[in-house]
Amino acid sequence: MAEDIKADVTMDLKGLKCPLPVVKVSQQIKKMQIGQILMAETTDPGAHADFPAWAKTSGNEILRIDKDGDVSKFYIKKLK
Repeated sequence: MAEDIKADVTMDLKGLKCPLPVVKVSQQIKKMQIGQILMAETTDPGAHADFPAWAKTSGNEILRIDKDGDVSKFYIKKLK
């Protein structure tokens, strides 16, 4: 069983299509402190490519991705 990750900020992005989920997460994570974790829920299938690419270019880390039906939860740690 995976360890529980406590999110400091939760975002409901269900129903939004690319590029809005990544844009909104990018805006929110800039307001957060280093080390905090954001959990983003999305139904956009493109998020599975978009979030890892964004994390790599922005210098943040995807800790875990959970998928339940058409909803995916991305746990993202702010690194800088």
